[in-house]
Amino acid sequence: MNKSVKMKMKFTAFILTALTLLALSCSQDETLNVPIKDDPISTDTLDQWIQTNFTKEYGIIVRYKIVDNYVETGKRVTPADRAIVEPALRFVLSYWMEPFISVPNGNKFFRRYVPAEIVLIGSPIFNGDGTITLGTADAGARITLTQVNDYDPSNKDWIITQIHTIYHEFAHIMHQNFKLPATWKTITPHGYTGAGAWYTLSDEEALELGFVTPYATSSYNEDFAETVAEILFNADFYDQFVNEDTSCSTELCAKQNAGRALIKQKYDAILAHYKQYTGVDLLQIRDIVQQKLQ
Repeated sequence: MNKSVKMKMKFTAFILTALTLLALSCSQDETLNVPIKDDPISTDTLDQWIQTNFTKEYGIIVRYKIVDNYVETGKRVTPADRAIVEPALRFVLSYWMEPFISVPNGNKFFRRYVPAEIVLIGSPIFNGDGTITLGTADAGARITLTQVNDYDPSNKDWIITQIHTIYHEFAHIMHQNFKLPATWKTITPHGYTGAGAWYTLSDEEALELGFVTPYATSSYNEDFAETVAEILFNADFYDQFVNEDTSCSTELCAKQNAGRALIKQKYDAILAHYKQYTGVDLLQIRDIVQQKLQ
C-alpha cells in the first residue's frame, strides 16, 4: 500500500471518529435544526404545462433550457426555441405516447420503460466525422431529440425524421432491458461495417446485405433499432424490405431479394421478441402511426 493511500485511510478514519463524537455530544433533548430546501414550483405557464402532461402523467422531466450539459464535451448545440417547445412536445405525445398506450399491453409497457428525461435540442449535434446525431438514448434513462427548431407539422420530411429518431431510440431501451432476439446475431453476422464506415454504403448496398439502412450496419444494436423504427413509420416497408420482387431479371435484383429474405427474418424476430417480453403487438402500433401519417 503506498503512502498516499495510507494517508487517505487515516483521514477517512479521522472524519468518521469526529462525526461519531459529534453525534454523541448531542443530548437526547437536542435537535439539529437544518432547514429543508424545497424546490419552488414554477409559475411559468410552459413549465406548468410540462409538469401536468409529462412529469405527473408519465414521470418524465423535460429539459429544454440549458442543454450543453446533455451532449458530449466539445460538441456545441443550440437550445430549443421557447415558442417551439410546447408544439414539439404535443407532437411527441401524438406520435409516440398515443400509439403505444392505445394498444393492448402498450400502456403498461410504455409507462414502465419510458425514460425519465426528454432533452430537446434546437439544432443537430454535429460530429467530427462529418455525420450528425439525430438523437440518443442513454441507458434507458434519457432520450435526446434534436432539430426541434425546425418544427413544421406540414413538412413530411421533418415528421419522418423526428419519429424515426423517437422510435429508434425507444427501441434501444427495449433491447437494453430485454436484450436482442436470440437469433439476431446469426442472421447477418458478416454484414456489419462498424461505427466508422456505415456512411460509405448506399441504401441499395445496405439492402443487398440484409439491412434496412446503411446506419443499421454499424452494430447489432443499431440494426435492431433501425429495423424497429422502419417497421413503425415506413409506409412502404413491405414492398421495400420484405416482399420479393417477382419480376427479377438482373443480378442486382436477385441480390436485393436475398437481402429482403434476411430482413424478413429480422422482422419476424422483432415481432416475436416484443410479443414475448412486453405483450405488445408492434403491428397494431404501426397501424395507428400509419393512420396519423396519412
